[in-house]
Amino acid sequence: MRVVVDGESVFVGQGSGHGEGLAILMLHGAGMDHTVWTLPARYFARHGYRVIAPDLPAHGRSAGKAMLSIADMAAWAWRLLDVLGVDRAVVLGHSMGSLIAASMAASAPARVLALGLLGTSQPMRVSDPLLDAARDDDPAAFAMANTWSHSARGRLGGNPQPGIWLMASGSRLLDRNRPGVYAADLSACNAFEPVAPADGLSVPVLILAGEADQMTPLKAALGVASAFPACTVRRLPGCGHSMLGEKPNEVLDALAGLVDAVSVS
Repeated sequence: MRVVVDGESVFVGQGSGHGEGLAILMLHGAGMDHTVWTLPARYFARHGYRVIAPDLPAHGRSAGKAMLSIADMAAWAWRLLDVLGVDRAVVLGHSMGSLIAASMAASAPARVLALGLLGTSQPMRVSDPLLDAARDDDPAAFAMANTWSHSARGRLGGNPQPGIWLMASGSRLLDRNRPGVYAADLSACNAFEPVAPADGLSVPVLILAGEADQMTPLKAALGVASAFPACTVRRLPGCGHSMLGEKPNEVLDALAGLVDAVSVS
């Protein structure tokens, strides 16, 4: 589906469905696009939920320019929901997307039904070699990020889907970045300062943390969890940062539990 936000065309994945139930916003990470959410998007769409998995501006199939701060991305995401006529939603985010999701919850807590933060940390510092390579549009940036995003098993093979190599899939996604976009994303992550949960935020909060995550280590994710008064942490043994690829079923089970908690409340 395509919509127009701020005068630019935005592609929104719907999980191959057109559910009219509870809205679930899925926000991808730096240099990624909506396709990282393929399994949960399809699952929730086929169970009647309204899946909203956008390509951020200048990513994937969306037009426009890359945004330069997480705050701008969060404000844009609210404008996207406004265009779609969605007042309240479950908000899920992976990596950079988790920063956007947390910022959305801090800026408009009444509009968030539940919060899912995958592969998260606050702050989310980026190493100088990776930042420098990205600013030069050096392919080495993609190679570094792809390597660090996967566990040792994930780098060797490790995909639960036979015949698909995680490293090649990650590399292909990053290779699709337009010049300057990945650098903008990484700079936004690096500049992000922690946001305090909004007063009175009482919705379910889920944090998924890979125990072998080199990009947002487990310790950092636990630090984020401690800021929320009521938060569930799901640890993924042997899993790297690219948890949607390395542990798709475990991630889906955890997200389904989060959404179910909202649906029955």
